Amino acid sequence: MREYILLFIGAVVVNNFVLTRFLGLCIFFGVSKNLNASIGMGMAVTSVITLSSMLSWVVYNFILVPLHLTFLTTIVFVLLIASFVQLLEMVIRKYAPALYKMWGIYLLLIATNCVVLGVPLLNAETNFSFLKSVVHAVGSGVGFALAIVLMASLRDKLRFADVPKPLDGLGIAFIVAGMLALAFMGFSGLIKI
Repeated sequence: MREYILLFIGAVVVNNFVLTRFLGLCIFFGVSKNLNASIGMGMAVTSVITLSSMLSWVVYNFILVPLHLTFLTTIVFVLLIASFVQLLEMVIRKYAPALYKMWGIYLLLIATNCVVLGVPLLNAETNFSFLKSVVHAVGSGVGFALAIVLMASLRDKLRFADVPKPLDGLGIAFIVAGMLALAFMGFSGLIKI
């Protein structure tokens, strides 16, 4: 049990894909302008990462490895992720049109987000068991959600700050993201997967 807790905490804080590995920055900067959209996007990315990791583990271990087709891993994982994102888009468009409108183009960017592809690839590369893959995927999704919600909260506070004109907008967002990354890098060395 301790191993799974450490894996989860490591994926959330120590090996955070956004703030320590610098992956998934397009959605991170694009959606973090709005706190509600960031919370929803964090939940969507977490669910897509988790579901695609589960299915990709099954496909990898029961189809690609036995048939010696592991060279197709990236292509197969991309197809699985694209399918999940299309399904998620259809469900959100039908049941939550306001959320769909708020996310805009960033919903489709989940399919091309390197975090969503990176987690199943890392799970396959490290030869995680099914349960470890799920724990790592959930932890990575929660880490992404934590990073984007923290950034959205800080950007919300920055609206009331006296930011110099040349840094207003994306400039100050990069500075804040750098400070967040430095804070998360402080955890490095505590837990490694």
